[in-house]
Amino acid sequence: MEKKHTFLRKQAKWEDLYFYQKSVTLYQLSFIFAHRYYANNDRTRDQLIQAARSGKQNIVEGSADGVTSMELEVKLLNVARSSIKEAREDFEDYLTAHQLAKWTPGHPRYDGLLQFCRKHNKWEEYESLVNKWNDEEMANVGLTLCHMIDKMMTTYQNKLEEEFVTEGGIKERMTAARLGYRTNQKDEIARLQEELDQLKKENDMLKSTGRNT
Repeated sequence: MEKKHTFLRKQAKWEDLYFYQKSVTLYQLSFIFAHRYYANNDRTRDQLIQAARSGKQNIVEGSADGVTSMELEVKLLNVARSSIKEAREDFEDYLTAHQLAKWTPGHPRYDGLLQFCRKHNKWEEYESLVNKWNDEEMANVGLTLCHMIDKMMTTYQNKLEEEFVTEGGIKERMTAARLGYRTNQKDEIARLQEELDQLKKENDMLKSTGRNT
């Protein structure tokens, strides 16, 4: 069977990426938080929502565009990371402005929060708790998600970098696919020529045997 040579990368299923699932949760959490704790005329409300949404959307767009362009995928993932960092800054500013605690190592609730956010990715696992959390709790959950998403995306981008070094970009993959196809064609022609030569030999032998009898 002829080997199939392709140059398009396999599209990542972004729905299965844990950092994407967490980004959806961050967006939903940010939307509720912003509407609950910011005034309607506070520009930060819309900025926080847009930053969280941009993070989520650019992960999707980057994964889709990565089929043909790893460079574009990396750029869009960088945009997503920048947006997530912007959301993180908004949560930190809120805690500071309202003199609320930022749960860092040593805080009595830090370890529990960390374990919860590590274990749970999807919004459905947070949704029932949102109405029970106050602003300090929600902001710290948002902060933790931002840190985790950024760290996970960094690891993912490092893997993309390794893939690019070993496999190259779209032009290199197209060239490799074309060369592979041409090599297959040459091998197939050589095989057919060999079969033809063998058939000619067998035919000559049959003719020689017929004359001798």
